[in-house]
Amino acid sequence: MSTEAPPDADVGRWHRLDRRMLLIRPVLDVVKSLPVLIGTVILGRGNGWEWFGLGITALTVLVGVSHVLTSRYRIEGGQVEWTTGLVLRKHRAIPLDRVRTVDVTSEPKHRLFSLSAVRIGTGRHSPGQGANGDQLVLDAVSETEAHRLRTVLLHRKEVSAEAEAAPPEQVVAEVDRKWVRYAPFTLSGLAVVGAVFAAVWHFAHQLNIAPENVGPLRDLMDDLANTAVWLIVVVAAVALLVVVSLLSVGGYVLSFWNFKLTRETEGTLHVRRGLITTRSVSIEEERLRGVEVKEPLPLRIAGGARLTAIAGGLREGKGGDKGGGLLLPPAPVGRVHEVATEVLRENFDPATVPLNRHPRRALTRRLTRAIGGVLILAAALSGLAWIDFLPAWMWQVALGLVPFAALVGWDRYRNLGHAIVGRYLVNRSGSLARATVAVRREGVTGIVVSRSFFQRRAGLITVTVPIAAGKGGYQVVDVGESAGLAMAEQAAPGLLTPFLRRETRR
Repeated sequence: MSTEAPPDADVGRWHRLDRRMLLIRPVLDVVKSLPVLIGTVILGRGNGWEWFGLGITALTVLVGVSHVLTSRYRIEGGQVEWTTGLVLRKHRAIPLDRVRTVDVTSEPKHRLFSLSAVRIGTGRHSPGQGANGDQLVLDAVSETEAHRLRTVLLHRKEVSAEAEAAPPEQVVAEVDRKWVRYAPFTLSGLAVVGAVFAAVWHFAHQLNIAPENVGPLRDLMDDLANTAVWLIVVVAAVALLVVVSLLSVGGYVLSFWNFKLTRETEGTLHVRRGLITTRSVSIEEERLRGVEVKEPLPLRIAGGARLTAIAGGLREGKGGDKGGGLLLPPAPVGRVHEVATEVLRENFDPATVPLNRHPRRALTRRLTRAIGGVLILAAALSGLAWIDFLPAWMWQVALGLVPFAALVGWDRYRNLGHAIVGRYLVNRSGSLARATVAVRREGVTGIVVSRSFFQRRAGLITVTVPIAAGKGGYQVVDVGESAGLAMAEQAAPGLLTPFLRRETRR
């Protein structure tokens, strides 16, 4: 694919995916088909099933090759169009004014030939749209073409080959190698250990492999039988801590190596990061609706936090990073607030202002739910132990968690609060996963006031602030009725006035 033509020649012209992808796509399709291929060859030897596996693999490769050969795209008439398909033709068109994000990713398969995958997102996600949602994915373009598409789609202007240099930009934040010390406190390695253990357990169960039938495991179990229980627990805990820490550090390096947050002159925030898989995300500042400071308990204890953007077109996922909204990886909390101030173009970070406390009745609700949940669990385990289905020590351990549950409930209340400061609505909640959200009031699209049966008895309400960004809405939970209504009226003046007056007349 050539991009050497002047700008006028590119307008309205159909482009194809880079043909170098034909050297990669068949190999990847064969690898994906290996489970089917191996299963049919091994289990179907002698009865013809191996030909079925070979046929499925050949069909998968053919579909992948045809996708590369038939995919075309262009920008014409105020929209970006994409068409593909050999037998079943597909055609999509997205108006340029609906484009919210341009996510450029270079996985190892792309970096072999200096290619990139460009994901053009609108921020909408409807059921039945698949994993990519309402996205248009061009999975094999040159790095130069990826830069051209990002400029055209976000800034609505063409670039030529003579103007390949990136626009001037200001560095807002860069990763510091010292920040890797926060990696073990993210507990991302614990998720990896859990996933690996679950996969091995499932594989052993499917093959009917018992630990006592495996030589090294049998010897280990024999040695542990003659070891004190407390020593086994201590050694296992230390080993798990070391493994989780190493995996967390490795994940941090792979994900956030060369992380850089910059601001371009056109009013765009640009995030680049990644070691093996590089990712580049652009966020238009005019679509920025606020920021969220996330402080999981272990990271908070270590004095760290991470920063994500609340912007139109960025879908919130687990960790706040699935939609590309990460503005700063786990870093010192002071540095996080500095970057938030710079990103919002304010002279302070709204997430640092003092918050209005919620009524003591909110504390009672949190203690009741935290302690009650543990007591119910202990009662259930006690019942199972009474019928000799489980050992008695399990319900005793659960009962011993009551003080910890009470502490978590108290901490959840201590972190609960809200405030209106300038043009921002600030809300904080959570203990194990504390989050402080600062959203601009001009982005609020409505007010939802709700209360459950128990909230009515306690005189509390939940105020939900819908916003066309991030999670789509943020809740101020268990706030006093009068304070909550006053906050809602101040956040979105005039929206609740007719309802409040009607209630007064009644």
